[in-house]
Amino acid sequence: MRRITVLGSTGSIGVQALEVIEANPHLFQLVGLSAGTNREAMEQQAAKFGVQHTALGTEESVALVRDVETDVVLNGITGSVGLGPTLAALESGATLALANKESLIVGGDLVKAKASPGQLVPVDSEHSAIAQALRSGTAGEVRRLVLTASGGPFRGRSRDELEDVTPREALAHPTWDMGLVVTTNSSTLVNKGLEVIEAHLLFDVDYDRIDVTVHPQSIVHSMVEFVDGSTLAQASPPDMRLPIALGMAWPDRVPGVGVPLDWTTASTWTFEPLDAEAFPSVGLAKQVGTAGSTYPAVFNAANEQAVLAFHAGRIGYLDIVDTIRAVVDLHEPAAELDLEALLAAEVWARAEADRVLASR
Repeated sequence: MRRITVLGSTGSIGVQALEVIEANPHLFQLVGLSAGTNREAMEQQAAKFGVQHTALGTEESVALVRDVETDVVLNGITGSVGLGPTLAALESGATLALANKESLIVGGDLVKAKASPGQLVPVDSEHSAIAQALRSGTAGEVRRLVLTASGGPFRGRSRDELEDVTPREALAHPTWDMGLVVTTNSSTLVNKGLEVIEAHLLFDVDYDRIDVTVHPQSIVHSMVEFVDGSTLAQASPPDMRLPIALGMAWPDRVPGVGVPLDWTTASTWTFEPLDAEAFPSVGLAKQVGTAGSTYPAVFNAANEQAVLAFHAGRIGYLDIVDTIRAVVDLHEPAAELDLEALLAAEVWARAEADRVLASR
């Protein structure tokens, strides 16, 4: 029986995590819950599961992680505000099932330095797929990682055809149901750029050995290519409950958590090259990740500001990535990487993004 604390319990990841826990009471016991602002929904969850320890907001979430006796902390918070809870979870010694990719990307080496071997388990479907495939070989046998991308709602469009995209269109993701920022990031492929940085940090593979391929069906969640020419892919219907369950039970699998593929019916899976001209965010993310230091924090913060400006009708769709690039180009990295420097870089990036956005 594993004791589980779920951060971001009222969001998409959190709600699905609670579904997995409820369906497997012999494997999991929910001992802690936190939400961002939705106190009513969180209290309903706590009452349903008999949870005594709850928290609202980032500071309370950090205190919850430090105070509750738990085996696994599932961080399903959205955005870089999840960095504090991520660090607290690692310091507590609990296994961290990480769905909050931004905290690893922003925290970078600071987060990695606090993680013991095997303590950090990815929950993103792409990184969970890679982690599963990597169990079939040693690090020295890996040639490259291949992350799959659905291509979002604008797959196949040229840069010129993206000029007049509306916020409503950007939120019409063909596969996944996510929040405003993450769904928009999936349409610009900023989300895939962030996942490339995350893959580098999780698996210690150089950026020139991490590729992205467009796979509209979202059945193959990512692949590992080995030095002998073999490629291992993890395939399953698009359902986040599978990587969530695996994150909480790692390295064990939870029976019946997902519906398997139906091999009795015909199906076609396609893979296409990424259009780097229409979607330059992946290449920019690789540059930012290679530069390291506070650059990934700036990339992430500038993007969040630009996405909000786009949905407020202040800028166009193409201005999102153009703003990120402008802010990154203006950034001077911190001399020493610590939490204070990361937070200061984020504050600077948001202010600088607002200045750039005001000029557009």
